[in-house]
This record gives sequence, C-alpha cells and structure tokens, in this order.
Amino acid sequence: MQPSSSSLPTLPTLLSRQSPLADPSAQRARLRQLPLAREFDEAIGAAGLGPLRAAAVEVLQINVGKLCNQTCRHCHVDAGPDRREVMSRETFEEVLRVLASTRIPVVDITGGAPELNPSFRWFVEEVRGLGRHVMDRCNLTILETGYGRDLPEFFAAHEVEVVCSLPHYRALSTDRQRGDGVFDKSMRALRRLNELGYGDGKSGLRLSLVTNPAGAFLPAAQAALEREWKRELERRHGVVFDQLFTITNMPISRYLEWLEESGNLEGYLAKLVGAFNPLAARGVMCRTTLSVAWDGTLHDCDFNQMLDMPVEEGPRHIRDFDLEALSGRRIATDRHCFGCTAGAGSSCGGATAASPEPERA
Repeated sequence: MQPSSSSLPTLPTLLSRQSPLADPSAQRARLRQLPLAREFDEAIGAAGLGPLRAAAVEVLQINVGKLCNQTCRHCHVDAGPDRREVMSRETFEEVLRVLASTRIPVVDITGGAPELNPSFRWFVEEVRGLGRHVMDRCNLTILETGYGRDLPEFFAAHEVEVVCSLPHYRALSTDRQRGDGVFDKSMRALRRLNELGYGDGKSGLRLSLVTNPAGAFLPAAQAALEREWKRELERRHGVVFDQLFTITNMPISRYLEWLEESGNLEGYLAKLVGAFNPLAARGVMCRTTLSVAWDGTLHDCDFNQMLDMPVEEGPRHIRDFDLEALSGRRIATDRHCFGCTAGAGSSCGGATAASPEPERA
C-alpha cells in the first residue's frame, strides 16, 4: 500500500537526493572526525559498566520497513514515500516462529510508518494470538489516510498500545518539523483514539506520546513535560493520553544533516559527551531490547540498525535466532551512543533515569 500523492510531503529523503549521508558508513565516519573528550566505551568503563552487555531480551522491536507517508526533518530512519524497503511475509513468519518458541513478552512494531506494510494487520493479529503485548509506533497522520482510517478501531479490537510521535502541543513547532498541516491531522487522529477509550486511564487501551527536541539541545525533564503536555493538550484540544516519552535526537541520518548544515554538529556531540550520566547508562534499552530489521538482520537497537551495525555476538539473522546466545551478548557501540546516556537518558520508552533538567541552550 502506497500513500496517496496528495499526502506526500515535499522534503526528499537523503537517499532520493543521493546525499553522501545516505550511506551509514559515511555517517559513522563523519562522527569519528569530531574531537571528543572521550570515547563511549571509555565513559562506560569509567562508570563500571564496561563492556556493555545485554541483560535479557524482554522486547522484540520489529522495524517493518522504511516506507512512510511523511519525511520528517529529524528522522533517524531516513524514511519516506520513496523508500521501498519493507519486511516480507517470510521474515514476519520467522519472527512469529521465534515468539512461539520463547516467552519474550513485548513486540514493539516500528518503521517508517509500520501500518503501510501489507502484512501489518495480519502480523498484529498473529502476535496477539500468541498472547504477547503489542506496541505500534504511529505517526498519527497515517490514521487520516484512506488506508488508515479504520486503524483506531483495529488497534482497540486487538488491545494494541499506541505510541504516537508528536513534536509539540503547538502547531507551529510540529509543522516546522513534520510539514504543513501535520498538527491538525494529528489532533484529529488523537481525538478519534480518545473516543475509543485510548488514554482515559480506565479502558486499558494505552496511549503514549513521544517528543524530541526541535533544536540542538537535550529534552527537558520528562515528568515536568508530561504534566505540561497533559494540561495543554486537554485545555487546547480536548486530548488526553497516558504518558509522555522524551527522546534525545540521535546525531545520525537527517538530524545529522541538519546539525551539519546549521553549524551545530561539534557542539551537540560535545554536549552529549559532557552530559553522560552513569545512571542513564544502566537503563539503556539495548540491554533488554533486540531490534529486527526489515530484512531480518538483528541489531542491538533501532539506531544501530540504521547505522548498519549488526549484533557483534550471537546469530545475526532472525532465522538463526538463539535466545541464550543473544541474551548476554556484548552490545555494539559507537559515538552516537552518547545520545542515549546524556542527561536523563533516552530510549524508545523515554528517559532512563532521573536527572536535573538540562540547560536548553
């Protein structure tokens, strides 16, 4: 299923522009050129956490492809309407085989816009049939397309936790990052989810929002932002939700390009290194999450996946899955990993530790 031409944003992907940064190795090389006070493994070692290893596999995060109906300026996937990488039914079946043979409790589905994968609904039904909790990382505007119009009802029927990305509770900030009209579409989609019981705290239908800064700074304190967002979204738009996740922008892909073009790259990396927090490092998501790419390759996280950094120990493809070998694997790291350990930390579930609110400079 392709997004309709009327919904396509004008910002082209790195790949379609043939940008050198479309190559993951070029991104990693660019980061390595920067002068840093110390390397990530040095910081981890000084905190008594090296080498960084997985503790378990509690979440299987499935990136079902790079096809998306949006091309957001901060996207670490370089997703967009022109991307053709989508997970095949055969690879989905391998994932189901792994789930059936293990007790991994949570399946986190992401993309691109994961709902555009032709096997998305079938896969959700199969995973729920195995009794696993399903999270869908939704960009909200997909629910305003003809294809996605009935997705809220589908989510509710299968008790899918919906994790929605929204840059801000103000239209200007959201549209600046995601394109004109995105905010209004997002509000309509959220109200439709609310009408089904999502976010009311009583139905059991969980609705989470995800925000990341629009500039070269760290997120504010998650708890304080959550209170502000709940107050303002309900007051301004009649929208309610369960929790807010704050995520630090990783210096990769289209955000890396923006950092370079705006002259913020070296300063932002220095800020991440200087804000290294050992408590946040203990809770990094790669210790309990395993990322599966659209082609079935295994990675420690979605960021490593986009940088073409497969797992260093254990099987590297879902067809060869070995839970014991992967549960204690050494985690592949590089300079971008400072993004997950700065300040209060960052993960797909938001902050990983409490810390003072970072300076918004």
